[in-house]
Amino acid sequence: MSDQDGAGPAERGRFQRTDELTERALVVDARAIARGDILPLAAGRTTFPRYIDRAAGAHLWDVDGNRYVDFLLGYGPVILGHADPGIAAAANAELERGVCFAPLWSPRQVELAELLVDTIPGAERVLLLKTGSDATTAAVRLARIHTGRSVVVRSGYNGWHDWSVEQRAGVPDGVRRETIEFESSDLESLRSILADRGSEVACIVMMPCEDDVTSAEHLQLVRDLAHSVGALLVFDEMRSGFRLSSGGAQQFFAVRADLATFSKAMANGYTISAVTGSAEVFDGLGSTKVSSSFHVNPGDMAAAIGTITRLRDTDALERIWGMGRMFLDGLEQIVGELGIPAEVVGYPPMPFMRFLPSDSAADLSARFHRGVVERGVLLHPDHQWFISAAHTPFDIEEALSVCRASLARL
Repeated sequence: MSDQDGAGPAERGRFQRTDELTERALVVDARAIARGDILPLAAGRTTFPRYIDRAAGAHLWDVDGNRYVDFLLGYGPVILGHADPGIAAAANAELERGVCFAPLWSPRQVELAELLVDTIPGAERVLLLKTGSDATTAAVRLARIHTGRSVVVRSGYNGWHDWSVEQRAGVPDGVRRETIEFESSDLESLRSILADRGSEVACIVMMPCEDDVTSAEHLQLVRDLAHSVGALLVFDEMRSGFRLSSGGAQQFFAVRADLATFSKAMANGYTISAVTGSAEVFDGLGSTKVSSSFHVNPGDMAAAIGTITRLRDTDALERIWGMGRMFLDGLEQIVGELGIPAEVVGYPPMPFMRFLPSDSAADLSARFHRGVVERGVLLHPDHQWFISAAHTPFDIEEALSVCRASLARL
């Protein structure tokens, strides 16, 4: 790593600017005050970046000049690479013509909706919104209107709105009673829930895949169970959408949901989301209100058009899968050689490693992730990692070398 690339591993630990900003944030920034640290790795001192100065391709530079290979990618949105020139140019060209036209529309809205209908299986209509939580909440409302029922059965992370938030402080008991959670891998628990309250269930909302690999047969069984009680199946494709394939999990597994929600990789980091699905279900949209001044920003829509088109029409996804497979295979080999009590899981575009359950698992995880971040690789201890089209074999080799060094010190 050259000097112009930022501080190398031997120089890491220089976080003067980060610490200054953190001190200021802990007075006025509610999120910083509530969370303390971004990741639970600090062990009493700054060991990872909090504030980023710039990003390009597969790399980030923090405000202290430290460079990192990024496998967080904003929790998944940055699928082509940070600051992709083509996507930035498309978005900026629209932004120069104006940003917010509400309640009027942009031609990009029609173009993006048509592109999604052409790309996503089962997409007869499209509702464009801003965030993943927006989209999945809108899908739940559409399901409730369509079925005339109120209960939602859900699995995975489905956003921060009241019906789905995992931390229940501030959520009225009446809202909590309308949502039932299940583990996506435990179909017996789902059968039990539907046997007990199936006539009340409007929809089953689930991530098609989480950390572990799943199967088309499993998803088809969930679909069949939903339909057996007259409920809809909603795929929350925030992570799988445009990553497993250009058409998302529905294309990858050949299992169709009644509604599917997308955001994250849809626009390479620009802020936009979508609900797609059957025209029959969308007929209920006219009886409710889903509106915001910011739902159809032309810059975000241009970024989405450019991102989806490139993922569909080029080898970008093939390269993402290739780099992800290289990372998965290499990490699995290292874990085996060193005898580490961990398992490497997930699909190549979204790899992950978790330590096997034990009294020391949390400590091992914290030490490993602290070690890789100190050596210039960003991996999350509690969330899938992500591969972008900008990652190169050199980036993967660097990450594997860092992982080996960190694991060897456990």
